[in-house]
Amino acid sequence: MIAQPRVARRCLSTGPVTAAYELKVEAGEVRRDDAQVALAAKFDALHESLTSLPPVRTDDLTKNSSTISSALLLILSRSLASAQSFFRKKFHLWSFGPPPRGIYIHGPVGVGKSFLMDLFYESVTVPDNNSCRNNDSHKHTKITKRRVHFHEFMLDVHHRIFAYKQEHPRGDAIPVIAQQLAQEAQLLCFDEFQVTDVADAMILKRLFSLLISDWNVVVVATSNRSPDALYEGGINRSLFLPFIDMLKDTFDIISMEDSQKDYRLESRADGQSYFWSNKDMQGDNNINNNIQAQLEEIFGSTASKTEAESISVLFGRTVEVARLNDQCAWFDFSELCYQPLGASDYISLCRRFPVIIMERVPQLDANHLNEARRFVTLIDACYESRTRLVLAAQVPLDELVGFYPYFTDTAIKRHTMPRRSVYDQTKKIFPGI
Repeated sequence: MIAQPRVARRCLSTGPVTAAYELKVEAGEVRRDDAQVALAAKFDALHESLTSLPPVRTDDLTKNSSTISSALLLILSRSLASAQSFFRKKFHLWSFGPPPRGIYIHGPVGVGKSFLMDLFYESVTVPDNNSCRNNDSHKHTKITKRRVHFHEFMLDVHHRIFAYKQEHPRGDAIPVIAQQLAQEAQLLCFDEFQVTDVADAMILKRLFSLLISDWNVVVVATSNRSPDALYEGGINRSLFLPFIDMLKDTFDIISMEDSQKDYRLESRADGQSYFWSNKDMQGDNNINNNIQAQLEEIFGSTASKTEAESISVLFGRTVEVARLNDQCAWFDFSELCYQPLGASDYISLCRRFPVIIMERVPQLDANHLNEARRFVTLIDACYESRTRLVLAAQVPLDELVGFYPYFTDTAIKRHTMPRRSVYDQTKKIFPGI
């Protein structure tokens, strides 16, 4: 009898994200954190401003691009579309006010970035008739939404580009894809926003400009890096800098860098997942034999009886798994990180196997830069899919990321990113390092 009025008062005085957060605090699921409370308030403000989103246009760019054959007509069509977009945007601004600003949240792993974003994402629903139904601050128009890991989003974009180019080899795929994405989701929530590939960097600059400026898509992103640190040390980074400027101009940048508390340490799963032994260790092999026995126990009793399997990947590719059972795949480090594999391969493996074992992991120093990048992508895929990653390495966990002894500023900048990436991503799966 006492709790019900208290909940009602909270709904009347706070937004839906803060209300959901407070319920989890009261239930003992999380501990109140000032940085998280402040972020929840930011999400409440964004939730309220979603009512200003204009309706999505219904232009059919795909149809236009397939029927216009003359270069002159194509130019005229684009000019007309540009003028039409200008007046529509003016109308939308007049009718609905300025579109909501996106939110870009950066900070260390484990401070609650994704947790709060997910609470916000869950709150963006059709207004219900339950408690707080008379609270106008909780009402908003129904909008389409999509929550996706950034690696998967970019794989989807590349696949759309590939499919479009099959039908329109000389066409410009980016405006069409921007339209498709906008009509599928007016709210895009990205987890683990990062840029490590020059092709992705060039696509993002145009794609996000169209999504935000032309289509009024609202974007929320979490990242381990500040905007200025995105694609740091990357090839032709100067071409990517305008995207960073646009990001800072159109997003509210929220830093959680001062939040050093890693809440995953309080809820980490039991069971050892990191083993190591020095490859140069003298004496008997008791330690190595014990590690192998523990890996065999994790793997299960069918290790030597299961046939190899080809796992399907995007674009008609496959990744081969030689040692597997129904629940687990067992790899050597060279199989996953020395080979030209990428996010699509690792995501497909994580969708297939709840557990992945990888042994003979070396210290990731300056001699393993490409391997370190692939290792980062693998860990990212495992973390997002909740796949258990079991590692057998040659060094202790806190020494897995070696030093990169370079002497020029350019070299230091170029090789700091993979080292920090490995450190940040490894902390996700193995908290406490």
